[in-house]
Amino acid sequence: MAPTRHVIAEGSFGNLTAEQSAQLRYFWHTVFMLNSMFDTMGPVVSDPSKVGAQTTQSNGGGWFGRKSAPAAPTPKYSAEVQEALELITRDEREQQQLVRQWQQLLALQSPESVRAFRDSLAQQSPDALEQLRQVIAMQTPESIKEFQKLLHGQSAQSIRAMVINAVKHEHPDSVALRFLRARKWDLNKSLLMMFKALIWRHQKAHVDDDIILRGEAGMAADEQNGDKAARTLGHDFLKQIRMGKSFFHGTDRQDRPICVVRARLHKASDQCVESIERYTVFLIETGRFVLNPPIETACLVFDLTGFTLANMDYVPVKFMIMCFEANYPESLGVIIIHNAPWVFKGASRSMASLYHSTFEVMLIQYAACWRIINGWLDPVIAAKVNFTYSREDLEKFIAPDQLIKELGGDEDWEYQYEEPVAGENDTMQDTGKRDRLKKQRDEVAQRFEDITRQWVLYADGEPRAAELSAKRDAVAKEIQDNYWNMDKYVRARSLYDRQGNIRGGAQVRWYGHTPQAARNGKAA
Repeated sequence: MAPTRHVIAEGSFGNLTAEQSAQLRYFWHTVFMLNSMFDTMGPVVSDPSKVGAQTTQSNGGGWFGRKSAPAAPTPKYSAEVQEALELITRDEREQQQLVRQWQQLLALQSPESVRAFRDSLAQQSPDALEQLRQVIAMQTPESIKEFQKLLHGQSAQSIRAMVINAVKHEHPDSVALRFLRARKWDLNKSLLMMFKALIWRHQKAHVDDDIILRGEAGMAADEQNGDKAARTLGHDFLKQIRMGKSFFHGTDRQDRPICVVRARLHKASDQCVESIERYTVFLIETGRFVLNPPIETACLVFDLTGFTLANMDYVPVKFMIMCFEANYPESLGVIIIHNAPWVFKGASRSMASLYHSTFEVMLIQYAACWRIINGWLDPVIAAKVNFTYSREDLEKFIAPDQLIKELGGDEDWEYQYEEPVAGENDTMQDTGKRDRLKKQRDEVAQRFEDITRQWVLYADGEPRAAELSAKRDAVAKEIQDNYWNMDKYVRARSLYDRQGNIRGGAQVRWYGHTPQAARNGKAA
């Protein structure tokens, strides 16, 4: 079977309809509108007496407010709020339609902050104000309340930092479009999803300032020299990597990197839960670096050969599903479940009754496991699940020369872990160089924001749209190049760096690797 030529799917970067392109513009316009508000008004204040509407009852919270009692029939809005609204539209009917959202948007801000925002609006072009009016009109009380709750305590600086850190080596549009597709192009739901994911990776998972920063070598150091908790976490994390519980190798017929999960190697008692979650996030983040553009998704193979109920563990399964659905949407192209017990594919209890009672119980247990897991899956992800039971089945997705022998293919390769090498992360000690590259990245990101603020004002086909789009893509390329220049200062080397798969922005290479032992590498 010949390899399938990759075609950029509709809705992905490089293949957008006019409607999708318009939603992408609204997406960025809203993000940068929030930046502008934070720039001029500062972080959210928490004193309810600062509410701009001069009423004893306010109609709910806002993006920057708190929900309170139902609105009075005829609220009197402050002069500052009214003046800011008049800059967006002079039409009294439109003002009446927007005033509720506008008040919520400016709730809990001091009069001085609102005046500063009003003055910034006075500097905007008519086109920019019109698009702002449209964005405000799209808001609902529910979305405003969600934004307020989510972004409480954030600043323009923190939002910008979270976005640019998450983008890494990609075009910013690629990241934004994944959230738009995941929420079926609903602007507010997409934005809320993105901000939740950004806050999760920054405040809860600590992806960039811990997991990727310290990497495998950091865990190896903890395993040897940490306190009791750190030693346990380091050992349990590396145990999973060393045994090859999961690994990347090769590409499928659509050029997606293949990630194989050997379910038979997992037992719940073998490692602490924190190490499983850290390992999962580390693997997903590392997987982002083995994508060859324009590929954005991976081929995930769950090899259930030798799988028994002793290997079943709902905790990591649920965490993995949460990661892909909430924090890394649209990252999976296909999911292959290989050699699963046949009841996973939908065999009924009545069929099991044909067998010996002990075997029947086992089949019912397997079926119950799959029903639980399948119930957790988002319909979009569930639709990507395929069951395979032979080499021929797998060859529908993976060419024989890319399919490893362990799965019945012709690729003569087997997983072997290479320990971190002494000195492989020495460049990370050059904090001066790192800081200069980060400053350069912030400057390039600001230029991307500035040109995007212009780009959002012109629909595809308008005279300036193509010119601004080209300039914008050129700046996005600078963001990508900057990341690869900075990579070795902010990301500890992984197995896939040591094996020569990840090559600093060049095409990912899966073959021709010389094993570490042959290079006489010194293990850390």
